[in-house]
Amino acid sequence: MTSSSIRAHVTRILRDLGIDQPPIDVDVVAQALHAEIRREPFADDLSGVLMRKDDLAVIGVNQAHLPERQRFTIAHELGHLELHKGTPVHFDRAVVHVNLRNSISSQAVDREEIEANRFAAELLMPEAFLRRDVDELRANGIADVMDDGLIQELARRYTVSMQAMTFRLSNLGLAGVL
Repeated sequence: MTSSSIRAHVTRILRDLGIDQPPIDVDVVAQALHAEIRREPFADDLSGVLMRKDDLAVIGVNQAHLPERQRFTIAHELGHLELHKGTPVHFDRAVVHVNLRNSISSQAVDREEIEANRFAAELLMPEAFLRRDVDELRANGIADVMDDGLIQELARRYTVSMQAMTFRLSNLGLAGVL
């Protein structure tokens, strides 16, 4: 799936939910997409899991991780829910489709993982919202240079890590604008 089609998909979700300001409440989005969120104690290298059977979807999130990381994990798993079928796993007589978010996921070497990461970034830091905020900062004379204070403010506003915000701004070509 292309970046623009993922962006359009997320834009429709946010529009349908009437969300037009950050931070995006991923719990509200999950509920609208019929996914239950469960924060559970997982091994540290497992961020989350999406399990679904028929119309039931459950996102398990590592409760020991920082809130910003949990938000990204939920958004990532919502990306899998919306974009991918998952791997069938047989439990007794039932077939459950599973997607895992672990250390391999973050390496973005698999097409589905790349797409789920794009979905998560677009959901948590929608391009239109970021462009609007960057324009606002520039209009107020605040965004003349790229510095940690500005990235920190945007990260706080969107409730994401500084690393995620830096990466997103760079991917959108906005890093040089700040």
